[in-house]
Amino acid sequence: MQHRIIVLGAGYTGAFAAGRLARRLRREDVTLTLVDAEPDFVERVRMHQLAVGQDLRPRPYSEMFAGTGVVLKVAKVTGIDVDGRTVSVLGADGAEELAYDSLVYALGSGWNTRGVPGAAEHAHDIAGRPGALRLRERLAALDSGRPVVVVGGGLTGIEAATEFAEARPDLDVALVARGGLGDWLSPAGRRHLRKVCGRLGITVHEHRTVTAVAADRVTTAEGDAIPAAVTVWTAGFAVHPLAGATALDVTGTGQIVVDGTMRSVSHPDVYAVGDAAMVRGPGGTPLRMSCASGTPTAWQAADSLAARLTGGKLPNVPLRYFNQCVSLGRGDGVIQYVTADDRARRAALTGRFAALYKEMICRAAAWSVANPTFGMPVRRRAALRDAAGASVPG
Repeated sequence: MQHRIIVLGAGYTGAFAAGRLARRLRREDVTLTLVDAEPDFVERVRMHQLAVGQDLRPRPYSEMFAGTGVVLKVAKVTGIDVDGRTVSVLGADGAEELAYDSLVYALGSGWNTRGVPGAAEHAHDIAGRPGALRLRERLAALDSGRPVVVVGGGLTGIEAATEFAEARPDLDVALVARGGLGDWLSPAGRRHLRKVCGRLGITVHEHRTVTAVAADRVTTAEGDAIPAAVTVWTAGFAVHPLAGATALDVTGTGQIVVDGTMRSVSHPDVYAVGDAAMVRGPGGTPLRMSCASGTPTAWQAADSLAARLTGGKLPNVPLRYFNQCVSLGRGDGVIQYVTADDRARRAALTGRFAALYKEMICRAAAWSVANPTFGMPVRRRAALRDAAGASVPG
């Protein structure tokens, strides 16, 4: 008669949610199953580092969740029946169907080629470990002087271009941005970003829209033909398409529409977190796809589900931003302080201290995921029971 909770996706948000639920609920009251296609946690914010040959510390889920009561299922999610409350997965033992009472959807997002001709065939992605490892092999094989083009002037593109240029100063690295370089930053942040790009020898093509990708070049709407032995595509992310194939209420981009507790507005036994959820922050502005947005939503979902199961008070924590952390190689960076709704303030921390700050944030996030119960796998409150002895649905 245990309440069956399934968490789909073990990235930052899914792993956070599973660990937080393990701290909130008694093992005898619930079963917690975490489903992911990978056996190890992937530090997605470090994929540009992996691509240039840096080795990342392995974090097996089997070790991370040992003793917590969280059961790991290494499998790919192939379908969800939100009306029948089942999840279809494909793992080493073949196809399987898992039943749930509450579902936490944390499948996140992947790269989005935006339908640009040739991007899927010729460009590399760093949205996940498989893509980063393929790019790593390709970059390692490049001779000195070869051109590498990063498409996308957002945080991912800037971090990738600066990492590549720092690690491989012998390559000709270029960055293609739809707008101005770092145009969302404060004047101080923009000045420092331009200074670093100049120091690293990065050629920046601003206000350019890429319309085609070939094996040896990218073409822009403005008429540029930019040579590229390797093209790295970072121009946006798209959510996992699975939710859009269900009866869940989703947006036009496929994000699940949720209330303030991260609960689906159409199916109250489903919670969505991170990139998969359409979450509005201060002023009704949708939160951007990022780790900074995803982690608080995971906390909110886990605490809300636990509160409903145990009769506790629902959380009411505002979702807001404080800063944007941008690494510019291993020794430089920009910490842009922002308003609650993510608009740049005048103040920005730059240089070596910014790099140390960003590294501290990344390490803290990884430690929190790798220690899901903070060393205290305690179920704090008992689940409520109905007359038949079953736990009350969340």
